Amino acid sequence: MNNSKDFKLTLSELKSKYNIKDINSGLDSKQAKDRLEQYGTNELKFKKESKWKLFLRQFNNVIIYVLIFSAILTLLLQHFSDSFIIILVIFINAFIGYYQEANASNALEKIKSILATNSTVYRDGHRIDIPTKDVVVGDVVFLEAGDKVPADMRLIDTDNVRIQESSLTGESDSIAKDTAIIKDDNPALAEQTNMAFAYTSVTSGSASGIVVSTGKNTEIGRISENISQAKDSKTPLMRELDGLGKWVSYVIIFASALLFLLGFFLETYSLSVLSLSVVAMIVGSIPEGLPATTSVVLSRGVSDMAKNKNTIIKSLPAVETLGSVDVIATDKTGTLTKNEMTIKDIILSDHVYHVTGNGYTPKGEITENGNKVQMNDTLKLFLEAGNEANDAQLNQENNKWILNGEPTDGAFLTAYTKAFGTDNNNRYKEIDLLPFDSDFRYIAKLVDDDNGKRKLFIKGSPDKLLALAQKVDKNFDMDKWNQQVADLSEHGKRVIAVGYQDVDASVNEITHDQIKQGIHLLGLAGIIDPPRESVMKALREMNEAGIAVKIITGDNPITAKAIGEQLGLAQNIHAVTGAELDGMNKAEFKKAVLENQVFARTTPQNKYDIIKALQDSGKVTAMTGDGINDAPALKRADIGVAMGNKGTDIAKESADMVLTDDKFGTLAPAIKEGRRIYDNIKKSIQFLLPTSFAEGLIIAFTILMQNDMPLQPTQLLWINMVSAITIQFAFIFEPGEQDLMKQKPRKTNGSLLNKWDGIRICWLSALMAILGIVAFEMLTANGFSDVFASTVVVNVIVFAKIFYLFSIRTKQALFSKTLFSNPQAFIIVGIMILLQLALTYIPFMQGAFYTTGIGFMGWSIAIVAGVIVLALAEVDKFISKKLKK
Repeated sequence: MNNSKDFKLTLSELKSKYNIKDINSGLDSKQAKDRLEQYGTNELKFKKESKWKLFLRQFNNVIIYVLIFSAILTLLLQHFSDSFIIILVIFINAFIGYYQEANASNALEKIKSILATNSTVYRDGHRIDIPTKDVVVGDVVFLEAGDKVPADMRLIDTDNVRIQESSLTGESDSIAKDTAIIKDDNPALAEQTNMAFAYTSVTSGSASGIVVSTGKNTEIGRISENISQAKDSKTPLMRELDGLGKWVSYVIIFASALLFLLGFFLETYSLSVLSLSVVAMIVGSIPEGLPATTSVVLSRGVSDMAKNKNTIIKSLPAVETLGSVDVIATDKTGTLTKNEMTIKDIILSDHVYHVTGNGYTPKGEITENGNKVQMNDTLKLFLEAGNEANDAQLNQENNKWILNGEPTDGAFLTAYTKAFGTDNNNRYKEIDLLPFDSDFRYIAKLVDDDNGKRKLFIKGSPDKLLALAQKVDKNFDMDKWNQQVADLSEHGKRVIAVGYQDVDASVNEITHDQIKQGIHLLGLAGIIDPPRESVMKALREMNEAGIAVKIITGDNPITAKAIGEQLGLAQNIHAVTGAELDGMNKAEFKKAVLENQVFARTTPQNKYDIIKALQDSGKVTAMTGDGINDAPALKRADIGVAMGNKGTDIAKESADMVLTDDKFGTLAPAIKEGRRIYDNIKKSIQFLLPTSFAEGLIIAFTILMQNDMPLQPTQLLWINMVSAITIQFAFIFEPGEQDLMKQKPRKTNGSLLNKWDGIRICWLSALMAILGIVAFEMLTANGFSDVFASTVVVNVIVFAKIFYLFSIRTKQALFSKTLFSNPQAFIIVGIMILLQLALTYIPFMQGAFYTTGIGFMGWSIAIVAGVIVLALAEVDKFISKKLKK
């Protein structure tokens, strides 16, 4: 059962629909038992994936398939040490992936923990407390300040009740609720003022209502269903690595099969020798170090971001996904804004003031025409009235200003403290308080000043207070003040009027009749939930990086559009509401999602659908948010980004990434880091493949020339596993290119390597292979042993790698300031040279890897080969830059 159109029903229609005989008696025990059996308990249940399935899923990767195939081949050929290393790499990758996923707690489980544990209901004519899971459809529930709403309810009786729904609807302020029937057929959640929704909190007043939805049928239940149905898609990097793995696998397998057939028909080698040679080619060509290197680069990036960039990444590939994002869809309240209402404008009869500073921290000043004002009597009285007609408290806790009460009241407390300081002695003594009443829409306080004069201060809706001001002033310019209200509202500001009334000392109690006599209007306050200070700078960076930002919020369109304009979201901001989106067909929806920058009054389903439409349009999409209503979209997005401090647990657990400082601006350096990581992974692949393919080509060319093998399988494995991974560690520390954030987001529907990359890999592989074969043939032709010659070939390939590293590290020319930008690269190269010396000269290494000392001549050949590779790689770099221009 759901709450469809319950907001349109009368009390008698509700009683009939839910078979309630008497509201004060509620359901009887039999009805409650029957409904509990029919609809189930008021809780959310989910299936949890087993840890074994989670672990086995880590092997579902093409690169891993290639590694498993390599391990099986080496086992069959009894190369057990080779098999052991390859299998070790496979399991290291699997455990890293499993650890990352297993530590990301299930968002759906978190939802269960946030619901109220007990609820007050009417049963069998008694008001009793029962476990929330036992609440059923048709129950009459009583709510009061401090309660969490246990289920979706249609309110039937309210007493100045306000409910905080920001995490569900995006509204900054708590919502005044009533029982009035809503005539609109499709009101947004924030506009359903006669409804209360599960998980939201009662901030003031009391109410009772009829439960219309429980468990999975509530609004939060539908959100949880969306979360559970949101499939985790592969990141762009993982898709590209899969594509690369398939391409490498197909090429290697095809070439190996072709060479085997050629060798078999040429009958140059025995079948066993030919088989071993072909297997050696496969082992040499497969880039075994690729998954390990990718994981290490990603892991280092994740660690750096957690330490230095206030960012926690929950899965390794997500850090790279940041670098490919071209659209950021962001919640407004608490993400772009502080979720701390702030007075920005004070309009008096003859002055217009502006207030600096944002949020509840009382830092700022009141200015007029850019200059700090001298306090005058009217302005002072306005600030005092707003401060006194208040039912909230603002306290400093752990160096943070915390509001206990309504955000609008907090705005007046902060403005007062900005003007008079925290040590100001209040000159008023409270006599009586009239709390805010949603029927009258104002709050009032009766006070005595330090001279013993009694005043009534009042603060509330302009349409109420302006009419009261007109009663005592026949010359009151209603048109002028209404225009002021309209001007502030058009800029997305909440407008509050402030006034006072001089009363006789005998008056000890505030009544609405007293207030109806009229008031003296002091002025208007324009209040807004201000943008965060760091957001505008971040938006400029993102705009320069070609990343579009869209606001998706449950707030009203005027406020959302105004925030977008303040932030400079776009030159011409277009806004559309969730209700308008719901009325569109698929093509119209897709077009609207691409063309609009602001989406207001959106439901969680709207947010989810917007993200999906962006993805369907080929956009890599990030979603930022902090509320429950953001959770499905966070889960669906290519990368979900939650706020760490003010974000709900559900938002944080649904996301791939958490900003520990709650600053949208943190995304810019995080995106830059993601781009750097992707760049470095791509460079490591461009570095690894030519040397891997060169080893395979050496074997292939040798078979075709029908010569002796210049490299042994153990030597191939040394080059692939030890030297490749060691040298590739340099890419972990490689700083980002200077123009990273000036580039447009990369296209993710292509491959990891472009055509030019492929051409470079091909000619470099051939060059390294030819240099190795020429060195081998030249040395053996001049009487040097096969062992000496093959040792030189190993060092030729390794030094070709070392020299090529310094070319591929950066897009800049070799001899530029970037040469020394990564000092760790020189340390790693030094370690690799020491390992090569050990391989060449230590006796047990010589026995294991079929090597021997090579003297000055052998080292000279290796270094000259490296210089040739470096020089030609630099020429290639120069040509490719010219062609791009």
